[in-house]
Amino acid sequence: MTYIENIFICLAIPLILSLLFIKGRARSFTLFVTIGMIVCLLSAYVSGYFMRALGADTVVTAIEITPVTEEVMKLVPTLFWFLIFEPDSREIPDVSIAVAVGFATFENVCFLAENGAEDVVFMLIRGISAGALHILCGMIMGFGLAAAFRRRWLALTGTVGILGFCIGFHAIYNLLITAEGVWRAAGYLLPSVMIVVMSVIRRFAPRIGARFARDN
Repeated sequence: MTYIENIFICLAIPLILSLLFIKGRARSFTLFVTIGMIVCLLSAYVSGYFMRALGADTVVTAIEITPVTEEVMKLVPTLFWFLIFEPDSREIPDVSIAVAVGFATFENVCFLAENGAEDVVFMLIRGISAGALHILCGMIMGFGLAAAFRRRWLALTGTVGILGFCIGFHAIYNLLITAEGVWRAAGYLLPSVMIVVMSVIRRFAPRIGARFARDN
């Protein structure tokens, strides 16, 4: 039996204590990583509740319930922080990714505690698939919200659309890894491949846009 509350206490206490001494962006990142771990813990309770209430099996829960609860709950801290403190929208991606890092880290540690870490290949697959998935959704959520909140008229519909996209992508990933053969392999690789693609686009898109503007 995995006592996720005990694992959370063990991981969170050093992070919380470090907040007393670090400052600036490092402090903010550490704080939101810790919040991401709290969100992961709470989402496990919420998903478990709906699983029991709806009488769903493990597969249905993974495809239809978990993506909704996890993505909604990962959005809440970032959205609350932005609406209350009204920072520059360019800071949103850092916060969203930090929450996702905390969520992915705590989820992976709980998985290791329950299943062991003897198989290094399986652990690698876990890191580049499920772990990367949460980082990818955090990136999409962060950059999407930053773009949406630069245009106030787009804030509400943009937020709903971005959340829906992340839920759908998360559900597709969970569906793929429950399949067999090439579809499962595709599901394992999809998050990391998408992160690389987004990194390349972010790096080269401004240069391409500037060159296109000069040529025209």
